Amino acid sequence: QVQFVESGGGLVQPGGSLTLSCVVSGSGVSLYTMGWYRQAPGKQREKVASITSGITGGSINVADSVRGRFTISRDFAKNTVYLQMNSLKLEDTAVYYCNAHPSPALADYWGQGIQVTVSS
Repeated sequence: QVQFVESGGGLVQPGGSLTLSCVVSGSGVSLYTMGWYRQAPGKQREKVASITSGITGGSINVADSVRGRFTISRDFAKNTVYLQMNSLKLEDTAVYYCNAHPSPALADYWGQGIQVTVSS
């Protein structure tokens, strides 16, 4: 019964900024790694960034393609993960999915996805 509430998507011009939010609920989710994946039309889903649980130190992993532009953060008390996206590029256009899973990954839970469109 893991549930996700994603918000913050929309349309933005190149160079602009957008912040995604994901509130996850369910038993044990505070122990899960959380993160963001994205999938552009005709392409496979790719990991953007992740952050581990507070118990495991909240370690952050960011994809090379967004390093220096995107920042992931987590409110451990509220089970909320954020993705701050700056200097957005056309190639950042995709459906962004909130993800949560134990580590090691014994299960994999996904949000419904939210559209981010970067267009001039």
